[in-house]
Amino acid sequence: MQRVEKQKTTIPFWRDERILGVLGQAIFVFVVLFVGWLIYQNMKAGLAKQGITLSYSFLKGISGFDIAESLFAYNRSSSYWQAYLAGLLNTLSVSIVGVIFATILGVVLGVARLSTNFIINRLAAFYLELIRNLSLLVFLIFWYLGVFLKLPLVNEAIIWPGDIILSNRGVGIPWGIPTASFPTFRLILLAGFIFALIVFFSLLAYSRRTGRAPLTSLWTLAAFLLVGLTGWFALPEKPLVLDLPFVKGLNLSGGKILSPEFMALTSGLVLYTSAFIGEVVRAGIVSVSKGQVEASRALGLNGFQTLRLIVFPQAMRVIIPPLTSQYLNLIKNSSLAIAVGYPDVFYVSNTIQNQTGRAVEMISMVMLTYLIFSLITSVFMNWYNQKIKLVER
Repeated sequence: MQRVEKQKTTIPFWRDERILGVLGQAIFVFVVLFVGWLIYQNMKAGLAKQGITLSYSFLKGISGFDIAESLFAYNRSSSYWQAYLAGLLNTLSVSIVGVIFATILGVVLGVARLSTNFIINRLAAFYLELIRNLSLLVFLIFWYLGVFLKLPLVNEAIIWPGDIILSNRGVGIPWGIPTASFPTFRLILLAGFIFALIVFFSLLAYSRRTGRAPLTSLWTLAAFLLVGLTGWFALPEKPLVLDLPFVKGLNLSGGKILSPEFMALTSGLVLYTSAFIGEVVRAGIVSVSKGQVEASRALGLNGFQTLRLIVFPQAMRVIIPPLTSQYLNLIKNSSLAIAVGYPDVFYVSNTIQNQTGRAVEMISMVMLTYLIFSLITSVFMNWYNQKIKLVER
């Protein structure tokens, strides 16, 4: 027998796709780091010529300026870091409130755009086309100067049902003042939140096991409210005392006074972003085939059940990716607060920069802040997108 030896053929490393792929990425990372190092050295040399060194120690200094709105006790004797934190919390409050209400209004507009009622359909279409073709900056300035600053004077303020006061000095709404039992009530709310999570995951497990789809969100919210209301009435003293707004001289007092700047910025972002979300929701609903709707009707489901159980679960797979982009746009567009005089993180950073001359440090902090906000939003939405995506075998 003639033995034939098999020779192993080796691929040279300069032709191996695996090695070339890793080598290409390593070269790219090296080039990026090298360019970044050159930019940093150039910036450092330029600042050195002006007698400036990169440092964030100036944040410990006294700010010396006031901030019209802050979620904690801030005054001009506070540090620059506290001033920056006040602006950051203001941006965060606008972003959270804006995302919530823009989502609600956007869903309503998206569903209304597909309504069989001619008037509702046309009104929704007119709103979506009008808002989406406007400049956000122009819209915010108009909304601030043409709406909120044109509200009646304080002594002629409009009073809505529920003791809501509208004036050019702000919007006054009823607000709760904590009492001595409020710390205990917060612990009860925490217990209610844990109980609501248990109910939520239990209903999800029940849905997977039986194939039925209970009103998970509704029952989860009901569980939280049940614990909260039980704690409210069980405590010897009410955790919160309702404080109503009222006119005091030439200003508003009591309750919670929302400034015209906050209202103009938040409502403007909500109205503007909801138009884009409405189109996203409409596209998601249209992506669901008509056969799915016809099959649900054949099973005896009504319109609401069809929308909740059949259409929206399938439409969400199309809605979530562009919806994430709209959330990111709203958060970043909040930096236009400077146009209406609202002290957000960008507005406050500009004031600090003008006082200290630390342009590089402040711009880097603002960039890092918006980057963190965007990454957190993207991570959460990507996680949710993974949870609802269609799993293929």
